Parts: sequence; C-alpha cells; structure tokens
Amino acid sequence: MIGKLRGVIEELDDDSLIIDVNGVGYHVFVSSRLLSNLSIGQTTALIIEMNVREDHIHLYGFPDVIERDWFRLLATVQGVGNKTGLAILAAYSPTQLVQAIMAKDIAAFKAISGIGPKLAERIVTELKDKVLKMPTSEFVVAAGKNKIPAAAQQSPASNDAISALVNLGYSRTEAYGAVLKASENAGGKPSIDVLIKLSLKELGRG
Repeated sequence: MIGKLRGVIEELDDDSLIIDVNGVGYHVFVSSRLLSNLSIGQTTALIIEMNVREDHIHLYGFPDVIERDWFRLLATVQGVGNKTGLAILAAYSPTQLVQAIMAKDIAAFKAISGIGPKLAERIVTELKDKVLKMPTSEFVVAAGKNKIPAAAQQSPASNDAISALVNLGYSRTEAYGAVLKASENAGGKPSIDVLIKLSLKELGRG
C-alpha cells in the first residue's frame, strides 16, 4: 500500500496531478484547494489514501494526515463518495468543518456542488459526535489530562445567541464561531444580551 509520495509535480489537471517519484509518474486525485497551492516543477510530499477496486486503483493525495483522516471520516457517511469528499475538503478546512458540523450548518454543505439537502443533513447528523474526536486546535480547551471541545460546553444562552445572529443574517457557522469566542472572552455564564454584543464585535473584526 502507498501511504506517502514525495516528488516533483509534472502535470496539473482540474482534479488531479502527476507526481514524478524517482522516474515513476503517479496519478493522484486532490482537492482544488490543494491544487491551487501547487505548481509544475515544484517538489512536494503528499499523504496518500489508496482506493483499490476490481476495475481500478485510485490514489488520493492530501497535504497532511489531518485532511486524510477527514477524508476517511467523510466517507463513512452514506452518499459521500471520494469525489464529494474532495469537494468538501476543497470548500472547507478541517477547522471550518468542525465549526460547520457543530453549528448544524446544513446550508454550508448544500452550497457544495453535488450535495443536496438530504445528504447535507446526513453529514451534519452522523458526524456531529464523531468530529469531537478529530484533531483541532482552535476549538479545543484543556480539562485536566483530557481535552474536550469547547463546542460541547454550549449553554442555552449560547444557543439563543446563535439563533439571534442567524436572524440578523449571519450564517450558522459564522454565528457559532463568534458566540464561542464571545463565551470564552466573557468567562463565567454571560447573559444572552452580553453574548450577542460580544459576538457582534467578533463578527465586526472579520
């Protein structure tokens, strides 16, 4: 099994590339977000997910193991194939995915080509608990020897503040992220009015 490739980029296509590794060219499917950061002649290393079937062997490349693990997680949702998984990773970084899923932002996934309302809802529903175990940095707080996601500490006031911001025209993901930061900055158990005020300040900085 191929787990990693390091070589020179020889060709770039709409959804894939050819990487030369010691004279052997490997055809690797990658996200458009990763493609935009690569150029022909560049030396790079890709973490590889190898998909073997009776009629083909496909290689999927990622900049690090975190995105590779997200690709695997997304594939556990029925209806999310390899192409859709790459499209999701092209649209959102792992940190943004945690935020969108915990915010139950179905619209964020419906905005991706090939994902309809039912699949978008399935992604959010089936992955909500699983993303708590995925590697993140921005949305994790220390708790003794363990680390628990700050998202898990949402209060009723936080939920009400998120709803209020959505009613003001912000997406659920934007509102969720702003309220999380506002909660951390406020400390204790801030009221909904305080949360909304601090959240609007956070959104104003974006």
